[in-house]
Amino acid sequence: MEKMDHLSIQTLRFLGVDAINQANSGHPGIVLGAAPMAHVLYTRFLKAFPKKSNWFNRDRFILSAGHGSMLLYGLNHLSGYQLTMDDLKNFRQIGKTPGHPEYGHTDGVETTSGPLGQGISNGVGMALAESHLAAKFNKENYPIIDHYTYVLCGDGDLQEGVALEALSLAGHLGLGKLIVLFDSNDIQLDGKTSLAFSDDHKKKFESMNWHYQKVSDGNDLNAITKAIKKAQKESDKPSVIEVKTIIGYGTSLAGTSNVHGSPIGLEKAEELRKNLGWDYKPFEVPQDVYKYYKTKVYNRGSRYYRKWIQMITEYQEKYPVEAALLKSFIVESREVDFKDLPKFEVGSQIATRAASGKVLDELSKLMPNIIGGSADLTASTKAKGADGHFSKENRLGRNINFGVREHAMGAITNGMQLHGGLKAFSGAFFVFSDYMKPSIRLAALMQIPSIFVFSHDSIAVGEDGPTHEPIEQLAGLRVIPGLNVMRPADANETKAAWYWAVKQHKTPSAIILTRQNVKTLPAVSMDVFEKGAYVVSPEKGPLDGVLLAAGSEVGLAIEAQQLLESHNTFVRVVSMPSHYLFERQSVAYKLEVLPKGVKTLAIEMGSSQSWYKYTPHVYGIDRYGLSAPLEVVIKAFGFTKEKVVQAYQNI
Repeated sequence: MEKMDHLSIQTLRFLGVDAINQANSGHPGIVLGAAPMAHVLYTRFLKAFPKKSNWFNRDRFILSAGHGSMLLYGLNHLSGYQLTMDDLKNFRQIGKTPGHPEYGHTDGVETTSGPLGQGISNGVGMALAESHLAAKFNKENYPIIDHYTYVLCGDGDLQEGVALEALSLAGHLGLGKLIVLFDSNDIQLDGKTSLAFSDDHKKKFESMNWHYQKVSDGNDLNAITKAIKKAQKESDKPSVIEVKTIIGYGTSLAGTSNVHGSPIGLEKAEELRKNLGWDYKPFEVPQDVYKYYKTKVYNRGSRYYRKWIQMITEYQEKYPVEAALLKSFIVESREVDFKDLPKFEVGSQIATRAASGKVLDELSKLMPNIIGGSADLTASTKAKGADGHFSKENRLGRNINFGVREHAMGAITNGMQLHGGLKAFSGAFFVFSDYMKPSIRLAALMQIPSIFVFSHDSIAVGEDGPTHEPIEQLAGLRVIPGLNVMRPADANETKAAWYWAVKQHKTPSAIILTRQNVKTLPAVSMDVFEKGAYVVSPEKGPLDGVLLAAGSEVGLAIEAQQLLESHNTFVRVVSMPSHYLFERQSVAYKLEVLPKGVKTLAIEMGSSQSWYKYTPHVYGIDRYGLSAPLEVVIKAFGFTKEKVVQAYQNI
């Protein structure tokens, strides 16, 4: 090992130990064990320019084992990202260095990782995005999109189902520019991995069409270097390099779970300094290390960046149409006119899932960067991308066959969105949003505009029964901070929901759609839709009360309104497609739509919980569904105009 490599690796190790000790919280084991491979990646391979940390053609590096965040922070500090020594000293406090990496919060962090398996699955999405955009824009002698996605994961990542789903799809699609460094130390929080795990990694990865290599000594920099070079040459398969390391390397706790998730303490840190011959004080970085990283990471990245700028300048001159299109993808400047979207005839009957499919088809023509697909449910969800199926043979296809992999689908969709240049969506039955909840939550936490399409939104699923009939899912998603859950009442609200979703830069959307046909109501303007709730059918006499509803129940509320009118009772019907948007309106507007002191009945074929902020009177479902034809199930639960009128009259 060269002197500067040795000095740099020791610096990374002790920055981690010192910061974790100061915070009295953290995971020193991975920092001590994986520092050599991370150092090799940064100083010999990673194509990134810290001054332009969002440079589009940079290599992406994801620390999927996000609990090892001090390793990433140390690397990025030395490399010249906007991360000071004071930030490192403030580890796990309010500031730029949270306990797990957070996208948009800390410079140089590509995704919010920490929930194990999510980061590596995001990496699959990034690699997929790179391959699609490269096929679309690269020209001979102009590889303007040409980068790798690197992931550092641990044993825990590879035990998570989401990771295995994503790895399987990556192998099937042959994403050759995805390279995973696997920190294989055979230890997890509760002890040895052998307590819970005995899979053969080589056989598993090779069976999933991955290129597998093993480095027996995690301190052997040359072996790690050779393995990464070999992985880069494997263009038809993603690559994994299993690097055998010792967790907590150099400490008296090395090789045990005791060093996984707890500070080693000042006494053991002093022992470690002696063991590793480290004569520097806590948080002291040799100036030669800064210089080394300036040369090997920052300056090298600057050269790559300048070369790319020159290439893109020539590309713009030679291919102006493609260059303008790529720029519109990157800066998300492509505008769509609401008037260009499909028209739906008032009074016609169409399921909102079918309307969604028609709108998406048109959006895909108007916005050539929309990409996505469904979890083996395209025929049902109608959430299908354009230009054929994305595959090894057709990288230009915009329909992704995720297979029955909902959990990975959510994380891969986030990865495509994080990569930049694409508007990514996914599709599934609404009840299976349960499988996707961690990814949906992370999209909201990261403030990225992923679009999650869910059909079969209620007990109207019918014959498939309670396992497939969502009840609590609407309430569960509505409480996620920063997620806009939109449940449109008809085709026109569905069009508005899609239009709102594709315009976003920071807010993810969940669009919740019906299986059954619903009557198309008069078109709603975007200005009105964006208020989240509005009077869809005004009272025709002195106001007695309000029927408040979302989705297919808006049509039911209008039927109940008409029945009440025959009894000289006049109510208004309020459609509330989005609680999220309504909560952002002024108090005056809220009171205009839902007047104070007026009896209000909320109606929804799902959990009543999310409606109590608007009224104490909710006509919902707080039990599981039934298996029968949808008309029978709906009637059995009392979602008829007569029963709604009765419920209103009993208030």
